[in-house]
Amino acid sequence: MTATSAATTATILSRRSRIEDALRTFLDRELDGIAPEVAGPIEYAVMSPGKRIRPLLMMAAYESAGGDGPEVADLACSVELVHAYSLVHDDLPCMDDDVLRRGRPTLHVRFGVGPAVMAGAALMPMAVQAIVAAAPSLGLEEPAVRSMVRMLTSASGATGMVGGQLLDLQAEGRPVDRDQLECIHTGKTARLISASVALGGMAAGADREDVERLERFGLRLGLAFQAIDDILDLRGDTEELGKESGRDSVLRKATYPGLFGLEEAEAISRDLARAASAELAELGRAEGLRELARYIIDRSH
Repeated sequence: MTATSAATTATILSRRSRIEDALRTFLDRELDGIAPEVAGPIEYAVMSPGKRIRPLLMMAAYESAGGDGPEVADLACSVELVHAYSLVHDDLPCMDDDVLRRGRPTLHVRFGVGPAVMAGAALMPMAVQAIVAAAPSLGLEEPAVRSMVRMLTSASGATGMVGGQLLDLQAEGRPVDRDQLECIHTGKTARLISASVALGGMAAGADREDVERLERFGLRLGLAFQAIDDILDLRGDTEELGKESGRDSVLRKATYPGLFGLEEAEAISRDLARAASAELAELGRAEGLRELARYIIDRSH
């Protein structure tokens, strides 16, 4: 993959700013009148500074499918809310027991375990509400909204992220083969990334074939994303990553470098990224997605 261009970086920064504004507006509306002890942990989880990869992917996919409305940033809040929920619960003492996330204390360290569990649980229904709230401005009819909610909840639940996280915990300290590793990472990471891309296409009115192409692109990119994360956990430093480096080794996680070694894991990530980009060949305006894929693979944190 080539280095991220200055134009791509500028686009990412601009879209990230729109996402931040949309998240802030959504929270102001949804948390209005809510007790501070409830609203505070939720706001801390959502507005924690992050890369916003999933909403960025949704916005790029929306554009690739012919969408041009700025309101897609409101819809993109949905996948960031799910991601925020996953991080909160993943960091809990009963899960990975992490104390640092995105450069600041994890939510359970800052507010306590009970409020962290509550905040994480609240974010999933809020993600569904984000889809429903954004639908009118995007011109989405009720059948499309139902399909989008089904896709998001499937990618987030027992057959997706939650199930993958459970498999990830069960695999700690145990030998796994490549098929088992990809099953874990498809669930815990790739399914939500795939849904983020597909939802962008659906919002723009893409036909079924194009939505399926976007799903396949997202699945392969999601696996590449996880491989890079595994590599960075070994090579990165805590300050740059914004979380403790080396945690995968401490927890004896099932990872690409652990199974294949660093050099082969890097080759696998590149192969997955190429396979992802190949899925975009039939989409006429997919360069934005390709550039974002390069950014994801080339990142240093």
